[in-house]
Amino acid sequence: MSGEPAAKKAHTMVKIGTHNGTFHCDEVLACFMLKQLPRYKDAEIVRTRDPKLLEQCDVVVDVGGVYSPESHRYDHHQRSFTETMSSLRPEKKWVTKLSSAGLVYLHFGQEIVSHLLGLPPSDPVTGLIYDKVYENFVEEVDAIDNGINQTDEEPRYRISTNLSSRIGGCNPKWNEENVDEMERFQQALKMVGAEFLDRVNYYKTSWLPARDIVLKAVNARKEIDSSGEIMSLAEGGAPWKDHLFSIEEELKISPPIKYVLYSDSNGAWRVQCVPLKLGSFENRLSLPEEWQGVRDEELSTKSGIPDCIFVHASGFIGGNKTYDGAITMARTALKKAAKNEI
Repeated sequence: MSGEPAAKKAHTMVKIGTHNGTFHCDEVLACFMLKQLPRYKDAEIVRTRDPKLLEQCDVVVDVGGVYSPESHRYDHHQRSFTETMSSLRPEKKWVTKLSSAGLVYLHFGQEIVSHLLGLPPSDPVTGLIYDKVYENFVEEVDAIDNGINQTDEEPRYRISTNLSSRIGGCNPKWNEENVDEMERFQQALKMVGAEFLDRVNYYKTSWLPARDIVLKAVNARKEIDSSGEIMSLAEGGAPWKDHLFSIEEELKISPPIKYVLYSDSNGAWRVQCVPLKLGSFENRLSLPEEWQGVRDEELSTKSGIPDCIFVHASGFIGGNKTYDGAITMARTALKKAAKNEI
């Protein structure tokens, strides 16, 4: 009699199953995301490849050779599996093959983000942040786990500090003995969880409020310069690139904006070039070549613009002590470019 309640309790305990042995970022992230939901918050994580033990789990990720949302099985290793975010949700644009992290995010992510933000799943902000977290966090995990390179060309250098690499480093070293693998898995869970929550919080508290600032600047750009190719941000430091590209596309802005003005922490002003695309080191229009790598009085003399501070050697950004000086730098750069095109 005394053992019956305990047995019953053990039977009803919610369990998340994943494989044992070397762990990877995708299943660690999948487990963490599931545990953000109230129904899985206290779930036991069972690390095994034993089919009988996996059958007893409520959710299984990254093991078992089955993808079946109906039975909450989310593996991606079977040869027949080719699913992407776009193939399962045609309104989404991403075509990277999903890992267990991507599968869990696809099926539970809207609910997870909604819960973390304290907003309804149907709220447009929930959907917006859901997309950004996939595009700038989860997709990377999917691609790395599936062995998908960022480029078809040979990369010029190797990045070994990404989240997937750091999670891999939590595994026991080949020559370590008497290591508690579950303790290391929990360490990885904390690491991946901290970054996931930080990303969601960033998009809610920093990225999203910046959109209004960028939209106002875009709409006011012709008040700054009649060309419409220079905009000025009311608040320096606001993340603008991502918003600028999406707003330009939405509003069909033409010609595209070339320079963005904003004040720095010292009260001086910066002129930053808009890149060709998000993440690119190439600019739509760099600052003039003869200014590049020149500073202070020499730059003011060479440009004919007072109070210059610097122009970076690559020409992607410059500085001036005043707003008037910064906008003159941008306008002069546009005129020089137009003259060279004639």
